[in-house]
Amino acid sequence: MSARTAPKAAWISWIALALMTTSSVASLRPSPTMAVYGLAAVFLYVVPAIVFLLPTSLVSAELASGWSGGVYNWVALGISKPMGFLAVWCQFAMTIFYYPSLLGYVASTLAYVFDPSLADSGLWTAAVIVVTYWSGVWISSRGTKGVAGLAGGGLVIGTLVPGALLVVLGIVFLGQGHPSAAPMSAGDLLPAWAGLASLVLIVNNFLSYSGMEMNAVHVSSLRKPGKEFPRAMFVAMGLVLLIFILPALAISWVIPADQLSLTAGVMQAFDAVFANFGIQWLTPLIGVMLVLASLGGMLTWLAGPSKGLLLISRQEGYLPPFLQRLNKQGVQQNILVVQGGITTLIALLYAFIPDVSSAYWIFSVITTQVYLIMYLLMFVAAVRLRRKFPDHPRGYRAPMLLGLCGIGFCASLAALLVGFVPPSQFGSGNPWLYLGIVAGGALGLGLLVPFLFYRLRKPSWRLPEPSETSTS
Repeated sequence: MSARTAPKAAWISWIALALMTTSSVASLRPSPTMAVYGLAAVFLYVVPAIVFLLPTSLVSAELASGWSGGVYNWVALGISKPMGFLAVWCQFAMTIFYYPSLLGYVASTLAYVFDPSLADSGLWTAAVIVVTYWSGVWISSRGTKGVAGLAGGGLVIGTLVPGALLVVLGIVFLGQGHPSAAPMSAGDLLPAWAGLASLVLIVNNFLSYSGMEMNAVHVSSLRKPGKEFPRAMFVAMGLVLLIFILPALAISWVIPADQLSLTAGVMQAFDAVFANFGIQWLTPLIGVMLVLASLGGMLTWLAGPSKGLLLISRQEGYLPPFLQRLNKQGVQQNILVVQGGITTLIALLYAFIPDVSSAYWIFSVITTQVYLIMYLLMFVAAVRLRRKFPDHPRGYRAPMLLGLCGIGFCASLAALLVGFVPPSQFGSGNPWLYLGIVAGGALGLGLLVPFLFYRLRKPSWRLPEPSETSTS
């Protein structure tokens, strides 16, 4: 449906779209990752916003306003159905590594509610991941409603309030005469160059900005999408940058980079700032707020991507019938259980990798690598669709589409390749072990598994209509 034919009740303002986009993208979780760079975090956030966030937003808006069906339909029409399956598979598969990294952050945050020393415990982290994930599966499999409301409230409860508090107290901390833990001169705006590994942490910012293709579906609900959508995206980008950059800087003021945990850095900063003001009793409360926000987001993501994969697999027969069966509530429980088994195995790695921050970083990189495969396909599909169907009605046409897709594709490919290089912070570890884990996770899960599903598919795997017999 184009914007011209949308009923009045379906219209939304560009400001509302900007806020919706901000709430789905912005989070405090990546702040410690960039805080290790101090003032250079500004540069490391702005660059991927220009070369990735902006192209992704505008290109996906054109695709969403012209073709329904999401990334599968875009890539299937633009390239081929097998590539469409690969795209929707990567959109789902990234969550397998996303949950261990997200729940690793939850575990370290929750540690500050009970005992901060637990934040560096691999056993504690693994236990929290396993228990929390399976609890989420149980909730999702019962068809519980209202989860989206929990996630929406999480933006205010677990992002805006703690983020604003951290920044304000950080400014007061400096105003009291305390020196910044990170240098803040103009010469520190660019990250120190120590070889390719010194810039590897920028890869994580691509994941921070990912998900824009899901917000693009709202472009047809704008009155004047050609003018209002770019305006909404620029405002959202500004708000997202503020939410990402200011808390990262506040953390860098308080916690020296060599003492910063990539998982517990937010709580480290709160604990240190609260201790300075004699209100350390607030630390557990902030921890609970951050945990609730993260859990709301996890529950929202848990069933979404797997539901999309299920629908496409029923139509085209991409997954075996066992994975397509539904329980009594109509939820794809078998997919969630298999995914949970893999997540549990990944979570156990936390117990065997001595440095929890290293495990968190590795899982974040694998998540990004798998998701970037989907974006590479989306940019190629957008160019081909513009050439194959130049007159197809679109509610929004991205300006300079070829240039946007070229920039987005090159940036995504560069980020994917750079992710295979161990970051300078973990230079003392075994680089071949790092490469093996990242390559095995990203290429195995992102390419090999969907290839095997596609090659082994059978006509009997097609189940266009939901089966009447459900399996729990």
